Amino acid sequence: MTQPQKHRCRWPQGELMIAYHDHEWGRPLHDDQKLYEMLFLEGFQAGLSWYIVLSKREAFRAAFSGFDANVIAAYGEADVARLLQADGIVRNRLKILAAISNAQVFLAIQKEFGSFDRYLWGFVNNEPIVSREDVFPVVSPLSDAVSKDLKKRGMKFVGSVTIYSFLESVGVINDHEQACFVMEELRQGMENQGHRKG
Repeated sequence: MTQPQKHRCRWPQGELMIAYHDHEWGRPLHDDQKLYEMLFLEGFQAGLSWYIVLSKREAFRAAFSGFDANVIAAYGEADVARLLQADGIVRNRLKILAAISNAQVFLAIQKEFGSFDRYLWGFVNNEPIVSREDVFPVVSPLSDAVSKDLKKRGMKFVGSVTIYSFLESVGVINDHEQACFVMEELRQGMENQGHRKG
């Protein structure tokens, strides 16, 4: 007997995007290493498709020290030259330089707040914003606020559209379609958490 096909959001096409949708997108992330990885990738996505960047994720991981913000923050001109020759990544000098300075800002935020997780989720009082209808904006007052604060701290390639996409990717905003099986899983998880708190 065949399993009934899961209903998922309409946007993911192909194995890579479907796997990303099913297992990562919109699921709340609290691990600083993963939060940094997603912020890094979103910065490189600016002006490109998410598929292009996602398909290069492992090449980025290899070229950028496993997405270790401590190591990347200390990169010098020799590293920039190496990265401009690296295979499989987006070889854009401005984005490479931004990745280094953004890592420095990321570490400063960790030092100030104890973790980047505490900083980021503090914008929403540790509760994800869950879409109640199939309307999909590309910016919001929240992404405007996070973007403005990150820019003030010195980050680059963190405009409101990029940050909205980042917030979706790490589950601060859950924009899954109402009928999507991931939306159902996440709603059940929130309800169970609510029962445990009560």
